[in-house]
Amino acid sequence: MKDIVSRTLSVHKEHEVLLKLEAAGLTDELAQRVIDSKGNDLATKVVKLIANGGFEATTPQKRAREIMGCNMFGIEEAIRYFGVNPSRQQTAALADIPFTEETLRQCKNSHVLAAIFPLSILDVRSKVYDGQRLFYSQDWFNKESFAKDRGETEWRLVRKTSVDNSTSKTWSEQQALLSDKEETPEARVVVYAIIGHFLNAGERLFEHIYIRCSDVDSDGRRVYVGSFDSDGLDVDYYWDDLRNDNLGVASARKLD
Repeated sequence: MKDIVSRTLSVHKEHEVLLKLEAAGLTDELAQRVIDSKGNDLATKVVKLIANGGFEATTPQKRAREIMGCNMFGIEEAIRYFGVNPSRQQTAALADIPFTEETLRQCKNSHVLAAIFPLSILDVRSKVYDGQRLFYSQDWFNKESFAKDRGETEWRLVRKTSVDNSTSKTWSEQQALLSDKEETPEARVVVYAIIGHFLNAGERLFEHIYIRCSDVDSDGRRVYVGSFDSDGLDVDYYWDDLRNDNLGVASARKLD
């Protein structure tokens, strides 16, 4: 007796899909190519293309992924984990990688290369499943401008650790530690990278430390994030002229 194949689509849904494919130009010859494809390769590519919303990686993006490995949160991951539906303008803006291969090789273990879409901190928080407890239970920043800022579509190379020797220092002292190739990113970018990287790679960044970001709240206090443990990511604030032995500073590479 032959094994019964488990089906995921109803007969009606399969018929609808087939009609759509035929309307798009699927012929008997093309269908046979899919059937004859070694290892079901063509069908796998088609399903992946559908899952990515029709997005196909450019040559620079493919090369960046070869270098960065799991430390890349690209367009595919943004679609999968944040439900992004990229526009043509957005995919065009991300077609090239604004970092040289040399820079990527230097940063492949220390940074996350992230395709940043215009999502605010509040947007990212709303897109993740509450049961995952990815954000600490707090609402103080719900009406803050920095938490509503969506920014632009861009690539960012975000450091996975605080800047070396940046704890127990004031904001100005921390800024003095940055090289001419570094800058402190917005809290929106850091949160996006932390949450996205965890969903994609399963690695918790800044689990035992906080990092200052470039934003300030409505009272002029510097925004920081961190302590990303099982209770979620904490977003809070601290005055620039105060020091704390558990508070470093965030860093991202400037564009090449």
